[in-house]
Amino acid sequence: MKTFILIHGSWHSSWNWHKLKPLLEKAGHTVYAIDLPGMGRDKTPIETVRFDTTVQKICSLIDSIPGKVILVGHSKNGIMISQAAEYRPDKIEKLVYLAAYLIPNGKTQREYSLQDTEGWLKPYVTQHPETASHTLQPIIFKDGLYHDCDDDITEMAKCILDHEPVESGMAVLRLTDQAYGSVRRFYIACTEDRAVTPFIQQKMYTETPCEKVYQLHTSHSPFFSAPNALYEILEEIAGL
Repeated sequence: MKTFILIHGSWHSSWNWHKLKPLLEKAGHTVYAIDLPGMGRDKTPIETVRFDTTVQKICSLIDSIPGKVILVGHSKNGIMISQAAEYRPDKIEKLVYLAAYLIPNGKTQREYSLQDTEGWLKPYVTQHPETASHTLQPIIFKDGLYHDCDDDITEMAKCILDHEPVESGMAVLRLTDQAYGSVRRFYIACTEDRAVTPFIQQKMYTETPCEKVYQLHTSHSPFFSAPNALYEILEEIAGL
């Protein structure tokens, strides 16, 4: 049995995983679904949240767990699991990028986001300079994130989604072959993704090859629309 740490994406929280987590636990795995600083139930003031301190929160959780963990990162916060792997390569068994930003050393998430010109979300992002954050307008939730999900997910998102720190998107990743490069990587691509499009997903996992690339024919949110299929892939990865 394995230990999974599930890292949510932009504007979201540990709520992402409420359908997936019980499936992994029923199979006997230990699962941590956390709120990153300033997100969900974590009340860190959003204007104080920084990339480095967010990564350190993940590392502190890893340090508190006996044995190795499997880190799963969704969307933008693939950058978090990459940097954590640089700092804790001996504690991380595998990295799993779920429609996530897989960014090489010396680059930023923003550099790759700007190349993703066909994504649906950018016109609906509202900047909040006073808190160094941004939010996503609810009008795009259904079509941009949850087009294959039940309507109740969109309605819940209207109550749950919140501000996302801007700074992490501009943080330069510092990764080495000796540390980060020693950790096994897997990618789960979402072929109907309108937020992180298949184009940019393929570009990233081609530039930074993974041990295996899986495909889910879903939106950006398979943990809501296809939790059983996502569970089966993670179960397979756990056994490799």
